[in-house]
This record gives sequence, structure tokens and C-alpha cells, in this order.
Amino acid sequence: MELEHIKGLVSLMVENDLSRIEIREGDTHILLRRGQPVVTAVQAGPAMQVGMPAGIPAMPVAQPAAAAPPMAAANETLIRSPMVGTFYSKPDPSSANFVSIGDSVNANSVVCLIEAMKVFNEIKAECTGRITRMLVENGKAVEYDQPLFAVAST
Repeated sequence: MELEHIKGLVSLMVENDLSRIEIREGDTHILLRRGQPVVTAVQAGPAMQVGMPAGIPAMPVAQPAAAAPPMAAANETLIRSPMVGTFYSKPDPSSANFVSIGDSVNANSVVCLIEAMKVFNEIKAECTGRITRMLVENGKAVEYDQPLFAVAST
């Protein structure tokens, strides 16, 4: 597997907003994931040298330690992502965030947008309280059930 081929797969993922690509070719297995703390590429046996000139070692696979998921304090509720997609904290780049730390929300308050397959979905708080933490950065990929905000009960 050549580095340019892997770069092409990553570009394909970004262009099509894919969160996962898995390819198997003989003994070669590659798994790429976006929006998650771990990205792995695994090659087994003699396939490590397929397509590579003799004497060039295969690249080692780095696996960063997974970050601990955010936890809610005793008086907090976590607003979680109902889908996989891209998180947007504001309706458009020139606007202010839907909510900021310290803002009060109710069940019908829109707190963010999540784009999935070119559709922008409004995400509502579905709880009452005050935003205490924003757990995702604007424009970042999110997974299903990933915590987005922490809300303290009022």
C-alpha cells in the first residue's frame, strides 16, 4: 500500500463526508476512521512488501491513546449527538454561536447543527438548565451518542 494511495483514500473520505473506509486486498487490511481518537492501518504477513521495492521496510502503525469520554458532574446532563456528522456551533460562519457557556436553555432551544449527507439538522437541548461546557469544536466530526454540551440543572 503506497502512501499516495492512502492519501487518496483520506481525500475521498473528506470529500464524501465518510467516517470509515475499510479495504481488504489479499493479506493487506486497511481501516481508516474520521472523527474518532484512533486511526489504525494493519498489514499482516508478507503483504507488507506488496508493491514496495525490496529492502524498503513497511511503515510502523501509530496508535494514539484514546481520550476518556467526557463525564457529567452530579448536577449536569450531557446533550449527545443523535447522529454521525459534522458539528456546527453557529448557523453560518458570520453568525454568533447558538449557545455559549452560561446561556440558559430549555427543551426547545437549538444548541447546534449537525450536517449529515449534506443535510443540516437542528439539535435541540431537550433539557432545561445552563450550558456549563462545550465539548466539541466547531467544524469537527462527531459520532453517534458523542457528548456535545454539558448542562447544569437550574
